[in-house]
Amino acid sequence: MKVSIITATYNSEKTIQDCLNSVLSQKYNNIEYIIIDGASTDNTLNIIEDVKQTHTNVISMSEPDKGIYDALNKGIKKASGDIIGFLHSDDFFASSETISHIVEAFNDENIDGVYGDLHYINSTNSEKTS
Repeated sequence: MKVSIITATYNSEKTIQDCLNSVLSQKYNNIEYIIIDGASTDNTLNIIEDVKQTHTNVISMSEPDKGIYDALNKGIKKASGDIIGFLHSDDFFASSETISHIVEAFNDENIDGVYGDLHYINSTNSEKTS
């Protein structure tokens, strides 16, 4: 199954690299990664463009939008995957096998949707909370 992951960004230079690394380090190899940027004015676009030089599965566009849901809907329109998921620009997957586990779940014909638990990280002291 092809998996489309959509990330909406806007001035996300502080967090986007970890998000990108999280998606690109997945062991599942049929991932289309779509990044919809809301016309960032910081270094976000440069970081994304650097990654695109070595990862042909990364698709991006940057233009003003009407907020995060507008951006996510633009991503859905571009997506060609059998499974569509969202990963926000300040988030990352818990492991490099997260997408593999999602695909395994969808191989069960009785499954229509999958969600994951969250771990919150306090950036001031790097402690995990839940």
